[in-house]
Amino acid sequence: MASFSRYSFIPSLKNDEGKDFKSTNKINARIRSAVLRSDIEFKTHTVQEGERLDSLAQLYLKSSEYWWIIAAASGIGWSLQIPPGTLLQIPLGVDDIVRYLR
Repeated sequence: MASFSRYSFIPSLKNDEGKDFKSTNKINARIRSAVLRSDIEFKTHTVQEGERLDSLAQLYLKSSEYWWIIAAASGIGWSLQIPPGTLLQIPLGVDDIVRYLR
C-alpha cells in the first residue's frame, strides 16, 4: 500500500483569514473510538525507556510516518516522545485504518 498521511481523509477548511487548513481532531477521534469498541484489531505495548512513537510505528506498521496512527489509537497527544510505562494501543494493520476511515 502507498503511504498516506493523517490529512488524506480530511477536506480542507478555511480559517478566518481565508487560508486552507486541515483539522485532524475528527479523524483522531474516529480511530480512538474504533479501538475502544474493538472495531480495529490492535495489540498493546508498554513503552520502554528511549522508545518513541516514530520508531514504534516503523517496528509495528513498517513506516515511521504512521506514528500519528499509534497516537490517535492510544488517545495521546502529538509528542513523539512518550514516558516509559505508557500503555499504547497499536493497530495491527494500516489497511484496516484506511478501510475504516473511508
